[in-house]
Amino acid sequence: MYPKLTINKIAVVVILTSLCSSLFAQQKLPYHNKNLPIATRVKDLLSRMTVQEKAGQLNQLNGGAFTGPASQNTDQLNKTQQLKDGRVGSLLNVIGVADTRQAQQQAMQSRLGIPLLFGYDVIHGYKTIFPVPLAEACTWDVKGIESNSQVAAAEAAAGGIHWTFAPMCDITNDPRWGRIMEGVGEDTYYGGVISAARVRGLQGNLTTNKNIMACVKHFAAYGLVEAGKEYNFVDVGRTQLWNKYLPVYKAAVDAGAATVMNSFNLLDGVPASANKYLVNDVLKNQWKFKGFVVSDWGSFYETITHGYAADSADAALKCFAAGSMMDMESKVTVNYLPSLVASGKVKISEVDDAVGRILTQKFRLGLFENPYKYQDEQREKSEIFTPENRAIALQAAQKSIVLLKNENNILPLKTTQKVALIGYYAKSKNDMFDFWVAQGDTTQAVSVLDGLKKYNDNITYTDGYLPNNTTNAELIQQAVINAQTADVVILNIGISGKQAGEDRALTNLNISDGQLQLLQALQATGKPIIVLVSSARPLILTKVVPLASAILQTWILGTEHGNAVANTLYGSSNPSGKTVITFPRSIGQIPLYYNHTNSGRPLIPGTDPTWHNRYIDEVNEPLYPFGYGLSYTTYTYSKPTISAISITPNQNLTVTVKITNTGTVAGNEVVQLYIRDYTASIVRPIIELKAFDNIYLKAGESKVVSFTLVPKRDLSFYDATGKPVLEPGKFSVYVGANSANNQQLDFMLK
Repeated sequence: MYPKLTINKIAVVVILTSLCSSLFAQQKLPYHNKNLPIATRVKDLLSRMTVQEKAGQLNQLNGGAFTGPASQNTDQLNKTQQLKDGRVGSLLNVIGVADTRQAQQQAMQSRLGIPLLFGYDVIHGYKTIFPVPLAEACTWDVKGIESNSQVAAAEAAAGGIHWTFAPMCDITNDPRWGRIMEGVGEDTYYGGVISAARVRGLQGNLTTNKNIMACVKHFAAYGLVEAGKEYNFVDVGRTQLWNKYLPVYKAAVDAGAATVMNSFNLLDGVPASANKYLVNDVLKNQWKFKGFVVSDWGSFYETITHGYAADSADAALKCFAAGSMMDMESKVTVNYLPSLVASGKVKISEVDDAVGRILTQKFRLGLFENPYKYQDEQREKSEIFTPENRAIALQAAQKSIVLLKNENNILPLKTTQKVALIGYYAKSKNDMFDFWVAQGDTTQAVSVLDGLKKYNDNITYTDGYLPNNTTNAELIQQAVINAQTADVVILNIGISGKQAGEDRALTNLNISDGQLQLLQALQATGKPIIVLVSSARPLILTKVVPLASAILQTWILGTEHGNAVANTLYGSSNPSGKTVITFPRSIGQIPLYYNHTNSGRPLIPGTDPTWHNRYIDEVNEPLYPFGYGLSYTTYTYSKPTISAISITPNQNLTVTVKITNTGTVAGNEVVQLYIRDYTASIVRPIIELKAFDNIYLKAGESKVVSFTLVPKRDLSFYDATGKPVLEPGKFSVYVGANSANNQQLDFMLK
């Protein structure tokens, strides 16, 4: 919470009188004339600012709970005085109408009355918590994801927030990385579609007080950190950078994202915050990005630790010269930029460009007309954590669940069956929340046990294992006794949501020995076992699969976790989630992803494997491929057709397929289209997603789905400079239920 002012009533009158007089005088200035274009207002305001005031706009300070390490370069000035002196442009982690209003009042006492921006990590909900983004991506529901972001933005805005540090657009192939839960998985095309939807949902057109600024992060290639370890080294070639990683950020930028955040990693040996190629050449010049760039926590100062900058002044110079702008919490810019300008090392025109971009967003938000536009006590009381928002979160949670196995159609359950519910996570609410839950309250969340009781009173519960995932003979005996008197066993295993997020890298993704021992004992009872896997990343389920009759990947689903799981178990919701990250069979396969390139010696099934691309102690294939997910119904695909077997670069290709629901219940199927380019000047992946359609089918219903491939958009790739390349040759198109189960057709591009 932001520190409260301790002033007497007389001081209040003096301050308010002074403030009103200052604001009255400012209203006569051009930059307060809302009828003028924003560019004109920005130019006028810049002309009135000192270099120190401009440096202040580039300074973001933490004003509340820490979401990073304490600064190593602490400014001793009191934050309140810094606000009044115009030395701060933004605060993060100051939340709630009361505290943000108080801080804004202090900032408005500055000479020019420039309002603050309030930033906060609203990653998957503000008070109403949605599934972790990785799980939400498994819905393949673009409109739903946009709607979820709208809810998160509206609640955050009602809490006084202008800006969130989301969406995370980092493509990753490594589930050891804790921040995999913040992203969209491993596919570039799909990642771009979902990231753009999240930007649209958060921002709208930024003209109402129900939208907040989005921040595309982490620029760039942060999901490629070596060994999946947070803040680690990244090594990637320009061709791979342009084709696999940069397009997702670009999709979010093209969707109108107001801000972009530097990543922590090096690229080409240069810290991202000081990387001229990334920030200036690509983002600002090539992509024509008009918003502003913010560092990640302390990353300007960390260029010294990396061994790139000599000291704080050098760090400020190198980061600013690269095109980075707002400095989150390291304070090197506010302290050293004025002297860098005075010495001629930084041009004032460059400062004006950076500051002007920040001021532009403040004008767009309408903060100069009303600095307290987002400080509405009534909205804070009435528009946060509403039943309507929880209902939307429930739908998102249900659609995120992925059915991995359903032997003999044991699911959905019947309400008449006696259920033995086992597993500490089934009753824990705290562990079903992760690190990034903003203002979420675990006491208001729904556990699996609570959710199931709404369907069935005949449920008995035992822990089975301890909160640290270990077990003992007594716990196992209690669980076995519970199982022996039941018709069916539901076992909730996995890892706590608290083991997901920043600074939460893991080397061991196996189901714990204790949980596996418990599962083996339960399997010996002969009772059918339904396994719920709680985690915010893929785990190694290889030993679980043969012991379970059914497996649901239930992720970390947020406020409505237990209701979503119960509705799915009992068939009120038919699971339709599809994986957006490959599930490996063993740790040694990581990184494992579907859209890899061929080696010169690919392993061909049914042939002698020696001297080929393989392991000698494990198969190459994943446990579950990208795009995989079962349903309580079944779907059949007709043989697809294409509009031509040969096209030119100016001709589109139409691919058509009929899908039929051959089961007895309605459901959603995600129809996926992939391509392959067989011969190219830069070797292309063996298969890559290019389109999908999420369709609803009643039992027995059929639907024809058509996809249009546009050669310049869908058949091209990037060279090492980011230039699109379209080359003639043989292509294949694949249509099916996932990346490994599809039908192939060939065509030529002339």
